[in-house]
Amino acid sequence: MSESTENDDLFTPAGAASAEAPAVAVSFAGIQSIYRYPVKGLTPERLEVVELEEGAYFPGDRLYAIENGPSGFDPLAPAFQPKIKFLMLMRNERLAALDAHYIDATHELVIEQDAAEVVRGRLDTPEGCEAIELFFQRFSRYELRGAPRVLGAPDGFRFVDTTEGYISLINVASCRALGEIIGQPVDPLRFRANLYLDGMEPWEEFDLVGHTIEIGNHVRLKVTQRIFRCAATNVDPVTARRDLDVPGTLMRSFGHTDCGIFAEVVQGGLIAEGDSVRISL
Repeated sequence: MSESTENDDLFTPAGAASAEAPAVAVSFAGIQSIYRYPVKGLTPERLEVVELEEGAYFPGDRLYAIENGPSGFDPLAPAFQPKIKFLMLMRNERLAALDAHYIDATHELVIEQDAAEVVRGRLDTPEGCEAIELFFQRFSRYELRGAPRVLGAPDGFRFVDTTEGYISLINVASCRALGEIIGQPVDPLRFRANLYLDGMEPWEEFDLVGHTIEIGNHVRLKVTQRIFRCAATNVDPVTARRDLDVPGTLMRSFGHTDCGIFAEVVQGGLIAEGDSVRISL
């Protein structure tokens, strides 16, 4: 893979129109799928349509986290906390064996294991949170540093992995290319992104950093940075087995551990699966 500096003119072909000419939006990818992750470390939920808001996080994403012992999180003064302070896939791969579903209308979290419901609780009530906490007290008992506690994100805050993590995007072609290097398919859901793009060349997403892309009829995203990957990507989201070394493979093959990009919403609106992704030239 070549670094993005080698392709700085990727979206500026020779003979491009002068600065006075109107910009031309060129489609270079499409939205293959859309996901949110209501509880940090738990099941992804697929969406057909979502409405993005300017300057906001992805709707319904990382609304809750399960505190693994006292984290120091203060809901009255919320601040970014390292993910090691929560139950998460990097250290707690057994979470992938759970099938969790969050019901927005009732704030209810339903968790199944082996196709059987094991707990449910309304996360807007003390009783509901206690039910979820007691479940993780048993389920994760050998991995806990203290009593688990359900944390809810105050308005304008989310339990994302970095302070820049507003919207995350994955190029599925990069996942296919990574699988060819490893010798087995790499499920894109290992990367727990919000938007999965198809139709690009492998690693082409890195050239988008610093550009603004358009999706559907109105939405505009400013691509801010590449995403550094940790050992959470080693966990198969279906089998819950730690069966790959994704960061190690990236480092050995390319000299970094990046896969995917972050973006900020600069113009909101509705997006849906199948929408085209464009860039203005």
